[in-house]
Amino acid sequence: MQPSIVRLEGVSKTFALPEGGTITALRQIDLDVQRNEFLTLLGPSGCGKTTLLHSISGFVQLDGGRVKIDGEDVTDRPPHRRPVNTVFQNYALFPHMSVDKNVGYSLDISGTDRKERDRRVGAALELVGLAGLGNRLPRQLSGGQQQRVALARAVIARPKLLLLDEPLSALDRNLRQAMQIELKNLQAELGISFIFVTHDQEEALTMSDRLAVLNKGVIQQLDTPRNVYSQPANAFVASFIGASNLFEGTARRDGAALMVLTADGRQIQTRPGDKGKIADGRAVTALIRPEQFSLPNGSNGTPAAAIDMAVDQVVFTGLNYQLHGRSGDRKLMAIIAAVHQHEVAEIETTRKARLTYDPAAVHLIARNEVRS
Repeated sequence: MQPSIVRLEGVSKTFALPEGGTITALRQIDLDVQRNEFLTLLGPSGCGKTTLLHSISGFVQLDGGRVKIDGEDVTDRPPHRRPVNTVFQNYALFPHMSVDKNVGYSLDISGTDRKERDRRVGAALELVGLAGLGNRLPRQLSGGQQQRVALARAVIARPKLLLLDEPLSALDRNLRQAMQIELKNLQAELGISFIFVTHDQEEALTMSDRLAVLNKGVIQQLDTPRNVYSQPANAFVASFIGASNLFEGTARRDGAALMVLTADGRQIQTRPGDKGKIADGRAVTALIRPEQFSLPNGSNGTPAAAIDMAVDQVVFTGLNYQLHGRSGDRKLMAIIAAVHQHEVAEIETTRKARLTYDPAAVHLIARNEVRS
């Protein structure tokens, strides 16, 4: 197995606050980024994701820890001496320069032969779908085209690693979704690692090989998008990634059966499987995603695993219906496919719904698992 392209060892960073005191942005972070990997740093504002990205690029001077890129310690190297390029949120294009000159800037200042320079600029523009637009100025381009110019400028120097700091945040929804796929395809075609920063969960799930979910300067979970969503490591990850219904309680065993007994007496049923390691009496949180609920099928009788919901609001999104309401004092959300419009119409009338779920789909989280 090849060594990782990036290795962070005990990376820490604290910033002084204007009003006095300090805030710790990164807390002893260890991280390996694999070659040809699309890794996304995801988390709420202030979680440390941008600081972590800048610690790799060299724009942040660390208080502790080491940064290695392709096996070389670059901790004390300035940004221009690291084999990485960064695409920023505002693209940082030179407004007075043409697309051609923006893309070829690094080759111009390095004295690259003119013929080679033009060949590489042309290839880079073709790679991002901008062939023939080299004479335009940035203001003559759409937002998506400007983003592609920034990408072409970043990859033309053939970096070992590309860092992307929320480069899609200024785009409208449709263009943003299209660019997500293009970025992923570009990364595969270039064969280099991308480290991508975003606060958009859907974007992270769509594009990434792995996600690093951060909170308060600590990586809470590092895993594939599928595992982060379906098997969150703790309640923070479960709440931050997607919508969630969380039931705090105590694990109770009855022979082979395992359930979660909540403080209000509710029983959330599960199937042991790999949950067998949960000890009887352990404080746990049961996670049921909204889309894991369904409506009873009358031909199959009444299922054993069900929750009754008092419905406050029904929201139609086109693909599905979102049911918002309560079960006792607990807020609930369920997502029901749009094909069940007749059942949902009845729910809108009665303001009541019986929600069924598969006990095998319930994910159990041992309490007090948030990393700090």
